[in-house]
Amino acid sequence: MLKGAAFGLAMAAGVFVVQSGAEAAPKTALTVGMAVEPTGLDPTIAAPVAIGQVTWQNVFEGLTTIDKAGKVQPQLAESWQISPDGKTYTFKLRQGVKFHNGVAFDSAVAKFSLDRARGADSVNPQKRYFASIETIETPDAGTLVLKLKQPAGSLLYWLGWPASVVVEPKSAADNKTTPVGTGPFKFVSWAKGSKVDLAKNADYWNKSVSVKLDTAAFRFIADPQAQAAALKAGDVDAFPEFGAPELVKSFEGDKKLATVIGNTELKVVAGMNNTRKPFSDKKVRQALMMAVDRATVVDGAWSGYGTPIGSHYTPNDRGYKDLTGVYPFDAAKARALLAEAGFSNGFTFTMKAPQMAYAQRSSQILQAMFAEIGVTMNIETTEFPAKWVADVLKAADYDMTIVAHAEPMDIDIYARDPYYFNYKNSAFNDILAKVEATSDAAEQERLYGEAQTILANDVPSLFLFVMPKLGVWDAKVKGLWENEPIPSNVLTDVSWAE
Repeated sequence: MLKGAAFGLAMAAGVFVVQSGAEAAPKTALTVGMAVEPTGLDPTIAAPVAIGQVTWQNVFEGLTTIDKAGKVQPQLAESWQISPDGKTYTFKLRQGVKFHNGVAFDSAVAKFSLDRARGADSVNPQKRYFASIETIETPDAGTLVLKLKQPAGSLLYWLGWPASVVVEPKSAADNKTTPVGTGPFKFVSWAKGSKVDLAKNADYWNKSVSVKLDTAAFRFIADPQAQAAALKAGDVDAFPEFGAPELVKSFEGDKKLATVIGNTELKVVAGMNNTRKPFSDKKVRQALMMAVDRATVVDGAWSGYGTPIGSHYTPNDRGYKDLTGVYPFDAAKARALLAEAGFSNGFTFTMKAPQMAYAQRSSQILQAMFAEIGVTMNIETTEFPAKWVADVLKAADYDMTIVAHAEPMDIDIYARDPYYFNYKNSAFNDILAKVEATSDAAEQERLYGEAQTILANDVPSLFLFVMPKLGVWDAKVKGLWENEPIPSNVLTDVSWAE
């Protein structure tokens, strides 16, 4: 044993070596915070986005996928061919892919997944997107052929959604609690009310991807103050969707944490009942749009975080056009247009506003803005989801409401009949039909631009802002998505800086 100064010197050197080694070794575990605990872990049988935020691209994969730029990419289908009439899709499937339980992925499994999603007893939240499929053929284990009733130009995009992931037949019934997929992470455990644990899939098929994390945990913390405290204490490494914009400034000056502001698909719109007077008059709707200062709404409703929009579309989406200039804020012109429509003395109506903070704050700001042009808006708080779904979504018994629409690329809701806006425009419907009739991406983007422009001019809803993705995470965490073209927490490329 060394003694005295020699011992102290040796110990100091030893400590230095040990500490340097520890600092040099990158961490391989990540704890992700989420405000909402999923109701289950199978995104093919239920709609809540929290399901996919845990399992999509981590546990489950699809024939195609959506990348962080919102683009369609190959996944379990490595390539495809589309017939000239757009009604036959032939997929070449990847070989050597296995589910976490060891079962091989092949065309029969892919067919099972699609049949399960589109079947008569399907509870898939996006079942309507599979309605165009007439037959599914499996000429061999590596080939899948979809024959459609009519062209479906967005099919490749829909196949990349969480609701379209491929499931293994024997384990499918249990995926709600013990999910089995082909992804880079395997399900380990779910402590209800607390967290879900995942572990790296050592046999992951995609050898071009270097998965750096060995383990990942999703912790569920509903209270914003507790979220902030967990981040500052290091109990969670990341909150990719931090739900309290008013607390974001509390992280300023904390060099351990990074605050990243990105875009989501959450389009906050004030929907109007287009068949109920006076909202049946386009001039009235246009006047109300001009009465709205979107920047002030963003400031008041979401602490200045958010992107104003002029149509039902986000900057994440392909073919996006900034149409906020179609009916910009101009109270004087709004009053003049109201008078032209026969409402020089204004009118009174009721806003059915869900209890969520953004809806209540936005409603109060709109109330003040409408008062400036002589319009009185009463606010009726409407419990969400149950009463709002019953009164607004199903019965369309309302004047105006406000809600954040979360589905990506859901501009088609304005063509649905019935749907709570009660908006009808055959020219708009024709454009969406043309989108589906072509698989040419550039042509689809052009058509989406036309569809956005029609909505911006017709104003079936007051288009307010895209709710931001407020990400707060350890500054050494790399690879989390800054924007959210689809609700997710993709961990494939996540690592700790060395």
